[in-house]
This record gives sequence, C-alpha cells and structure tokens, in this order.
Amino acid sequence: MRIAILGAGSLGTVAGAYIAAGGQDVELIDVYQAHVDALNQSGAKIVGTTDFQAKVKAVTPDNMSGVYDLVLLLTKQLHNDSVLRDLLPFLHDQSVVLSLQNGIPEEKVASIVGRERVIAGSVEFGATFMEPGVSKHTTEYRHFKNYAFQIGELDGSTTQRLQQIQAILNLVGGTHISDNLVGTKWSKLLINNAFSGLSAALNTTFGGVLDHEASLISAAHIADETIKVGHANGVQFAAMNGFDPASLELNREEDISPSTQKLLQLMKASRLLKASMLQDLEKKRKTEIDCINGVIPRLAAGKDILTPYNDLVVQLVKQAEETQSVPEFEVNIQRFAELNRRG
Repeated sequence: MRIAILGAGSLGTVAGAYIAAGGQDVELIDVYQAHVDALNQSGAKIVGTTDFQAKVKAVTPDNMSGVYDLVLLLTKQLHNDSVLRDLLPFLHDQSVVLSLQNGIPEEKVASIVGRERVIAGSVEFGATFMEPGVSKHTTEYRHFKNYAFQIGELDGSTTQRLQQIQAILNLVGGTHISDNLVGTKWSKLLINNAFSGLSAALNTTFGGVLDHEASLISAAHIADETIKVGHANGVQFAAMNGFDPASLELNREEDISPSTQKLLQLMKASRLLKASMLQDLEKKRKTEIDCINGVIPRLAAGKDILTPYNDLVVQLVKQAEETQSVPEFEVNIQRFAELNRRG
C-alpha cells in the first residue's frame, strides 16, 4: 500500500516516523521546504515524552507523483478547497482519504474527493513542531500507545479497508474503530473547544488551563455549551478512552465541581500540550478558530442556546490574529473570571 501523509507538521511527523519504521511505503508531504529537506537528510526525530528517530521520505506538494492508496489528511481546514482539489490527480478509484483534521470537516472533504473515498478519524495524542525535522511528543507515552487514533466509516459500518487502516495506524499507537463517527468527532471537538481554544486564547499549555481555577471552570462551561449544541443537532457523543463526554453537561450550579474534577483526570496525560492554534498565533498565522470553537455559536443559531464562553474564545483568538500578537494570560484570564462571576 502506498501511503501519503498530507500535512506533515507536528502530528504528521510523528505518524510518518512510526509508519515508516514499521516498513510501510509512506511519503510525508509538506509545503515547508526546510522541513522536507531535514526529513530527507536526517530522518524524522521525535522528542518529548519519547525519543525516537526514523528514516523517512518527504516531498513538497509540487513534487508529488503517482497515486496513493491511502492519504492521511492532516492539513488545516482553512486550505481544504485548494489542497483537496490538488490531491485529486493522485487518487485512484479505490483510494481512501482518512480525515484526521480537527473539527467536523468530513462532509466538505467528501464533497470534493467523493464520499466513497472518505474515512474519518480523530487524533488522540498531541505534538508540537520544534524545528525542521523535529517534533515534540507531548502526550504521556503509555497513554499514546493505547489511544492514538479513532477511525470509522461515515455510515458506521466495519469494513475490510477500515481494518487494514487500523493495522497501519497501530504502528503509531492504539487505534480504535468507532461505529459512531459523528459522535467521535464531536467528542474530540469538545476537547479541542475546551482546551485548544483556551490554550490559544490564554497563551498557555493544557496544563496551564487545568491549573487555574477560572480557566478550568471556563473549560467546564465550554464543554457544556458544546454538549448542549451537539444534542440539539442530534449528536450522540462517543466515549473517549472509556469516558463519556456527555457526562460533563452542566444542568445546575452543583455540577461544576464534579465536571472540573473529571476534566482534571481526563486531561492529565496532555498537560504539556500547546494548542496548534497558539502555535499559529506565535507564527503570526491565521488559526482554525472558526472550525473549532466557532462551530458552536454557528450551530446554536435558532436553537435557543447561549454560547458566551465559546464566543469569548473566538473573540480573543481573532483579536490576536488581527493584531498579529499572542494573548496575555493575566489580561485574558480576567475576561473568563468575569464571565464565571456572572454565572
């Protein structure tokens, strides 16, 4: 099987290193020429919670050739129109595009490459791009080897191709098949909204969100808004590592303390993670905030659901984008503390 990792940034470098070390024919594709050069010259180096290096093959999109049987899609949703249309000549009728992007982009992906080609997935580990050729793994290693991905067919069926892809991704870390792909993606969206969103809006790691009372309470409220909007749109949230995200819903004031305790337990293996959106702000790039926290107010429209916490995250991240700056924790945390006081 010929495999492409399209968007070989922090996560793609980790996946590519392990898949290549497993003896698969894999090509890492990225627009950053210095990164591609380093990967070809020195291999993919993984540091952080593990220390691993593997020889890999990397190219820029301009140098893609032939056709791929499997494409792991890890580019930003912002570029889906152009990236996916440029990918079409490199697909055959039976090619599979595995969407591993944040958010819920599958319908958009399917509209361009064809629904029959799409399998969706959720990345369950974190990484930070350090320098060309080097990615820092930020999830506790044992957790990563047990829970690295969830994947599933759009119709919830278990197919032979799904099992083949599971075997390949198991080279990276524990890969689980979901029969509720929509619920799986929404569960991951909930975590991204609560922790990636706050990491970007506050300029901190996931651990920084967990360690401050105001941000931890805000994370509980962001999760609650996501659950309420998901339910209003017919979503049944899927379990994550045996945990039911819907149990984080807040129905009364007394639910906040148990919810924050659950979040502390759930996210303890990801304390070192810095949101990719924050990394984008540091590089003065546009973020995916509209595809993450921005999904919630958009889908709340007409449902009589208020989303002040997700609204504030979007506002603060967009403000940082416009000023090409990174947020100040001590300034922005007060905005969330004020929201908490309003109840």
